[in-house]
Amino acid sequence: MENKESLSANDSLKLIESMIHKAQNRFSENGTLYLLWGWTIFFCALVQYISLKYTSFSKASFVWLLVVFVMIYQIFYLSKKQQTEKVKTYTDEIIGYVWMSFGICMGLLSFIMSKLDVWILFYPFIFLFYGIPTFLSGAIMRFKPLMIGGICCWALSVAASFITSVEVILLLVPAVLFGWIIPGYLLRARFKSA
Repeated sequence: MENKESLSANDSLKLIESMIHKAQNRFSENGTLYLLWGWTIFFCALVQYISLKYTSFSKASFVWLLVVFVMIYQIFYLSKKQQTEKVKTYTDEIIGYVWMSFGICMGLLSFIMSKLDVWILFYPFIFLFYGIPTFLSGAIMRFKPLMIGGICCWALSVAASFITSVEVILLLVPAVLFGWIIPGYLLRARFKSA
């Protein structure tokens, strides 16, 4: 009788451990949003840079309107995902608030910079803000590639403060590459192997 009870206690512990691992893997999702945003920013930065540097097109910043469509897609994606999820963990909620804070800060930064007409400071602050939710998401998920990506963004924030030419836009490429694209693919691989 004792053996059965200890076996069932052992099974219970294994079940709990299994549920924790599933929750962590499910939470880390499949990297979709990191890849979506990473490739969108990557594309927009390159198009804007090439337009400014090698063409006479005066409205190069219009490429960033693509972000609006990506936001709309993200809302539908998250809405659909929320409907299919059975359980929302506390970590899911925290990460959601971290990224919501980032979005609000980016919106406010854009508004303030346009009002003060100090766009030269825009890129150092972009990288500074990119680093915060990226690092925090990595810390919450215990996923080092995101933490390293956040640190890379902070280093690029310092680098951007030394660049006063249009080339500063190119710093967005390594920022999203190390902050979102590489971690996104690693998250996807982890998700598929779970």
